[in-house]
Amino acid sequence: MSSKKQPIGYLPDETPPIVELFFFALQQIVVMFPATVLVALITGFHVSTTIFASGLATLCFILITGKKIPLYYGSSFSYIAAIASIMTEDAIAKNGLNTMISTAQFGIVMSGFVSIAAGLIIQRAGRKTIDKILPPTVTGSIAMIIGLSLAKNAMENAAVFPDAIEATKTALAGNMAWVISIITLISTIAYSVYLKGKLSQLPILFGLLTGYVAAAIIGAVTGIPFVSFHNSGLSGIINFPEFTLPKPSLAAIVAIMPIAIATIPESTAHVFQLDIYVNDLAKKTGSKKKYNIADKLGLNLVGDGVGDIISGFIGGPAGTNYGENISTMALSKVFSVPVLIVAAVITMIISCFTPLINIVYSIPTAVIGGLSVYLFGVIAAQGITIMMDRKVDMFKSKNLAVIAIILIIGLGGSYGYEGNGLIPMFGMKLPALATAAVAGIVLNLLLSIGEKDETPVE
Repeated sequence: MSSKKQPIGYLPDETPPIVELFFFALQQIVVMFPATVLVALITGFHVSTTIFASGLATLCFILITGKKIPLYYGSSFSYIAAIASIMTEDAIAKNGLNTMISTAQFGIVMSGFVSIAAGLIIQRAGRKTIDKILPPTVTGSIAMIIGLSLAKNAMENAAVFPDAIEATKTALAGNMAWVISIITLISTIAYSVYLKGKLSQLPILFGLLTGYVAAAIIGAVTGIPFVSFHNSGLSGIINFPEFTLPKPSLAAIVAIMPIAIATIPESTAHVFQLDIYVNDLAKKTGSKKKYNIADKLGLNLVGDGVGDIISGFIGGPAGTNYGENISTMALSKVFSVPVLIVAAVITMIISCFTPLINIVYSIPTAVIGGLSVYLFGVIAAQGITIMMDRKVDMFKSKNLAVIAIILIIGLGGSYGYEGNGLIPMFGMKLPALATAAVAGIVLNLLLSIGEKDETPVE
């Protein structure tokens, strides 16, 4: 009887059986893939190169961190506006796509050094100092705006239908896209809530498959090609990624390098989330081991910076550890590092193997939208989890002030103005997430002057 009640899951240093290992890895790829590919499509980077860079950077991250931190590296939305500003410069754009990518790559590589420097400083300063600079009011709020700032992408994807349809079927296609996304969303939620045992660890994968089958059936009945195997434009069996090298550029440094500042609170939030969830699972499974993931924040940032350098050097966008993957681990209770290693290797294979690329590309955008509504919402909810776990006093004026300006600057800047995530201020265009993070950190430090140390003794 007791074995049936024991929580099922895998801790970072545990390896699932081979069949489970493969499906858990596939699930991690499923949740990483849409956002990573979307960044490539928005910025103009080569999709296959972006996918390959994601897998390679993840492997290097895991190696650098000694296989202690279960995180997946993927393309970051925080850098999109800065990269786009470089890619659209007339003097750069006239030399062709690869020159634009190469120029942006230099800024991406340099941003990696910002993360590494921050990581080394944090390792030397210690946890107590970091808690003062990046308290849960900052990290939790940043996690919330990261999830909520992606809400627009999720809802817009949920309504997407194929372009190549008859004009008379446009209204029907729009309605059916919503039906597909709703089926995907509701089934994924149902799987995560009601499935038991081993099956409860694969809600995202099952939700995607349910949405995919629904799209295929609806497509067959209506004649609307929601599922298409020709979206990648690739033919043959093997197509290796197109690698480019960084081209030194001061403009790229100025535009892209500072964005790394925004990913520091983001990475901090992710590490704190993992610490909470992993140790909760360890406690529920009766493990005597303490996983001090939160104490490895500096090491995580070093690994993150190395990931940016590696991705940027071969032609991939800047990235960070992925909230979507953490959401999936939290829902499935699978925090196994070997699962992420296998996911990274499979991702690199997918980037070269045309049939696999075509299968992934055949996933309808409406299905991705249905999944994203849930996953991006979970990312935001995890920000609340951080503040609840650290017992943030929501009646304290200082805490309310820090949380308030981060949420409003981050969300208002993401959706306001031209909706491109840039805030026009003092003749400049400031990235919303980075501005919110810096504003929150600075305000917290100013309001902490003269305040008694209330850091709990652990």
